[in-house]
Amino acid sequence: MNWTYKGIHPAMQVPFHADHSIDEPALRAFAGRLAAIRGIGGLTTNGHTGEVFALDAHERAEVTRIVADEAKGRLPVVSGLCVEGFGEAEDHGGRAREAGASALLVMPPHGWLRFGMQPEHVVDYFAHVGKTSGLDLVVHVYPSWTRATYSHSLLAELARLPAVKAFKVGTRDMNKYAVDIRSIREAAPDKAVLTCHDEYLLASMVQGVDGALVGFASFIPEKIVALFEAVQGGDLRRAMQLQDEINPLKDVVYGFGEPTGDAHARMKYAMYRAGLFPAPTVRQPTRVPSGDVARRIDEALMGAGFTVKKAA
Repeated sequence: MNWTYKGIHPAMQVPFHADHSIDEPALRAFAGRLAAIRGIGGLTTNGHTGEVFALDAHERAEVTRIVADEAKGRLPVVSGLCVEGFGEAEDHGGRAREAGASALLVMPPHGWLRFGMQPEHVVDYFAHVGKTSGLDLVVHVYPSWTRATYSHSLLAELARLPAVKAFKVGTRDMNKYAVDIRSIREAAPDKAVLTCHDEYLLASMVQGVDGALVGFASFIPEKIVALFEAVQGGDLRRAMQLQDEINPLKDVVYGFGEPTGDAHARMKYAMYRAGLFPAPTVRQPTRVPSGDVARRIDEALMGAGFTVKKAA
């Protein structure tokens, strides 16, 4: 199947039982609900929102298997690849392929975050992952302030790799973001460019992207689809109205910063309180929101028109 990877791609949360095991029935129901929404271009497992760091290799493959089985080929399923080096990449990539993934969302090895890397290291890594997995690749572009960010010329080189089909651009520097997009477009106009700026969706969507790969689309997918459609249709007034509706929920989840582990826990808690998730359970050391944070989430939900669950 030749997927385009355009549209809105929710980076999916993972429901857990009280003992922190994967809640398969809940995950199936969640995947089925998202896949049925018009405008959803694919489903992403094992992203940061999916607590990828807390899952082992077997669990990551299991999450992808469940979601791919539920999607039944209607949509591409992109599985996050968050590993160190060629050996682990081959192992995890092979597991994702066997689980039914269409593509891998390739995150930089975390050694690069600490020590940096040379451009040839990056090209070699992506070429190897594409060859050994046989899957399409989505390049996860990390923020410009990290040592694992990619230069404009490197993005263009990656765009020319046959296995690379899309870019999840999380530059978080609007000047560099605009040039990043232009560099990809000039090198390979057919490759999809997706924003992942949950905290300022409208501002990043108007830069001419093909969609969004964001955790927030797990929570309010219809709103984000509508926002993107308004931008695509040139209806800025409608887009601004939708962003205004999104902002109270965005602020209570992300505050005024970019996504973090705590933000993912806040979003899972909000989904639970809104009746969209069976439990707010996260894996330690991340904690479930409580106290004033939980109260503000409830207030934002009610302000947005959600019916908040009664206390147990």
